[in-house]
Amino acid sequence: MSSGSEKRSVSYRDAGVDVDAGNRAVEEIREAVRSTYRPEVVGDIGGFGGLFSFAAAREKYRDPILVSGTDGVGTKLKVAFMANRHDTVGIDAVAMCVNDVLAQGAEPLFFLDYLAVGKLAPLQVKEIVSGVAAGCRESGCALIGGETAEMPGFYAPGEYDIAGFCVGVAERDALLPRGVGPGDALVGLPSSGLHSNGFSLVRKIFFDMAGMKVSDFVPALSSTLGDALLEPTRLYPRVVLPLLQGGHGQAKDRLGRVKGVVHVTGGGFRDNIPRALPPGSGARVRLGTWPVPEVFRLIQRLGDVPDPEMYAVFNMGIGMILITDDADAVINDLASRGERAFAIGEVIRGTGVEMN
Repeated sequence: MSSGSEKRSVSYRDAGVDVDAGNRAVEEIREAVRSTYRPEVVGDIGGFGGLFSFAAAREKYRDPILVSGTDGVGTKLKVAFMANRHDTVGIDAVAMCVNDVLAQGAEPLFFLDYLAVGKLAPLQVKEIVSGVAAGCRESGCALIGGETAEMPGFYAPGEYDIAGFCVGVAERDALLPRGVGPGDALVGLPSSGLHSNGFSLVRKIFFDMAGMKVSDFVPALSSTLGDALLEPTRLYPRVVLPLLQGGHGQAKDRLGRVKGVVHVTGGGFRDNIPRALPPGSGARVRLGTWPVPEVFRLIQRLGDVPDPEMYAVFNMGIGMILITDDADAVINDLASRGERAFAIGEVIRGTGVEMN
């Protein structure tokens, strides 16, 4: 019996998933991915899993421990959508993971990313993954795999989410923190700005309360608001690993004194410094010992945010803290490589973080 009309067949593309676009996206990112490869990488892009030979580590390490970390970029992505700029968020995804792995004393080895989009646009994917590749090259880790998922109806047009996963390696007896105690110094390394934390508050203050736009030029920041907010998270492995591996130049073999590393990420000073301290120890951070970037001052003024809240949410210009028994040697070693660092406080008896 005929219904009087012919049934129309539908395809996956009709449902919103374009397999051909996915294949084009893979071709667009192929060279960027290959540019990150280390000698240990086995195979090429496109397999079901990323392959990495651990043979070299067996020769280099007596008792290697793998250290893993995973994170995303968070609501900083909303600013990228507003600015229609996607070349920096991949760097953020890498940095949030490799900096965490580094804080345990590990050298980042390889990274995998996860990118979920509403509608797959190959050139947008290329822009995002090019940032991931740039972050991996800067960190010395290989981008050995990932997933790009097209999920129609799940994200607003033009929006996406990106996260990542990193694996590093450290000698068991070199894992951090180790031997931290009262009297050790806190040495701060500058951030590149906001990094990737606190953006729910940032967006509320700049866009909801102040009514600003990403295209607004802000004289105090010497840039548009969007460019200032999208400054990518700083990658610290190339700066910190030489310290963990015995120093540099004339200081070599006199260092090896970094006892702990703090990645100042979500939760700011208050939540992150205690993660590297043993029971019964706290920290005293001396305000005014480093320059606070203007973007933080602007946030505080526009939102009338009290100091304790600022230091509990943001990095305030210090993205990583080294805990050491010889601050001068560490600062001098960094200076010999053109890196700024600041003695910002010390480990004390007690609990919590004092800011004074």
